[in-house]
Amino acid sequence: MAGLFVVLLTVYFITFSHASPTILSDLNAPKFRHSRLAKSAIQRQTSNEEVSQLWTPLEHQGWKPCSESDAASIPEKSEGYVQVFLDGGLNQQRMGICDAVVVAKILNATLVIPQLEVNPVWQDSSSFEDIFDVDHFINALKDDVAIVKELPDEFSWSTREYYGVAIRPTRIKTAPVHASANWYLENVSPVLQSYGIAAIAPFSHRLTFDNMPKYLQHLRCKVNFQALAFVPHIRQLGDALITRLRFPPSEDNMVSNNYLREVTDLKPKQGGGKFAVLHLRFDKDMAAHSACDFGGGKAENLALAKYRQVIWGGRVINSQFTDEELRSQGRCPLTPEEVGLLLAALGFDNNTRLYLASHKVYGGERRVSALRSLFPLMEDKKSLASSEERALIKGKASLLAAVDYYVGMHSDIFVSASPGNMHNAMVGHRTYNNMKTIRPNMALLGQLFLNKTLTWPEFQESVIEGHQNRQGQIRLRKPKQSLYTYPAPDCMCQA
Repeated sequence: MAGLFVVLLTVYFITFSHASPTILSDLNAPKFRHSRLAKSAIQRQTSNEEVSQLWTPLEHQGWKPCSESDAASIPEKSEGYVQVFLDGGLNQQRMGICDAVVVAKILNATLVIPQLEVNPVWQDSSSFEDIFDVDHFINALKDDVAIVKELPDEFSWSTREYYGVAIRPTRIKTAPVHASANWYLENVSPVLQSYGIAAIAPFSHRLTFDNMPKYLQHLRCKVNFQALAFVPHIRQLGDALITRLRFPPSEDNMVSNNYLREVTDLKPKQGGGKFAVLHLRFDKDMAAHSACDFGGGKAENLALAKYRQVIWGGRVINSQFTDEELRSQGRCPLTPEEVGLLLAALGFDNNTRLYLASHKVYGGERRVSALRSLFPLMEDKKSLASSEERALIKGKASLLAAVDYYVGMHSDIFVSASPGNMHNAMVGHRTYNNMKTIRPNMALLGQLFLNKTLTWPEFQESVIEGHQNRQGQIRLRKPKQSLYTYPAPDCMCQA
């Protein structure tokens, strides 16, 4: 009877739930899908020379951040106010903020601090002021663009709610993806001249990366790399996490339920250990949208298929390909186990201090445990900070992501498991600062994991060879590529 109940319960969740694969994945997710490789990885021996080479910072590559400011001064009279409404997660919003400053510059307008939409996935209502230091933002750009925290009383009617109930002449909703500077001059300037205000929504990816004047590209870079600083409590918590990673507390100084300690309390006079940050982009949406098989069996595959139907109406391009085709093309996100095998093959040993920067992992702790068995010193926000210390960011996806971003920017090495907005933002920012960043070769890894006869030495040799030039080396931006991911040559000068 007990067995029958379990079967019926499983069928119920597959058939009647809104594709709730979290429950099923916890039941079915394998701890190790690549057990032969995992066994060898757990028993791996890494020489001191290999470890030392892995953690050695990047050599200077002949590029440095451009420091000159060649933007025209702010005009004496503003053409009006520009509002933008930004959706997406933290890093997509970050790019939108940078573009908004440049659009205001193009229009000789005053920018209103961008309004962040409630994230439909994470249900996060955090505002610009909750995440970024507004005063620093305005002061850093005071010589480039006029920015105000809120509209004057005469325009107080111009709200998101106002634009959501009817067609309004002051709303610009036709901005094409990657619009040119001329498009804004031709289509938005007349609205500013007529009404003194223009609200642009949607705004994500609404400014081209190509054929832009150099001074506008430099302004974009200045916003992204200098003007956008997180609020003090995010930086303070981030500093505490960084210190605890570099200088693990002793048993009599473990994280307690006290308020955030001054980070200097934990710092010895000199030295400190190294640590890497891993952004494990393996959530439910990504797993389902990829249409890949993650080893959870028929129940998991049915649950993911149901989720695709509910969320996207089944319209997922990858669904027309087999798992083997997707993996060989590098279109499957890496599981926690596969990321662990990648890191082990690159030379990270089991003494590595690894910080896990992620939201909820699809498959739960059972999948994460595969990574943890390879890297037992893995930490995250919950293991490093008390609930009181995390109170201001609890349940707020944007603030949680901001802490991870801050810690990631101070790590010795950053690794992103799969491409995405966080990956793009971190790769670009760390490239700008010449910091080591490992970008997985997805196609290579997909093919390697399909080969079930591969030995550990063969796997390790292929991984090392395939990632020699994927550790932070400068890549010049190509047409249509984002300068937020590839900051050279737009944001960087040859030294």
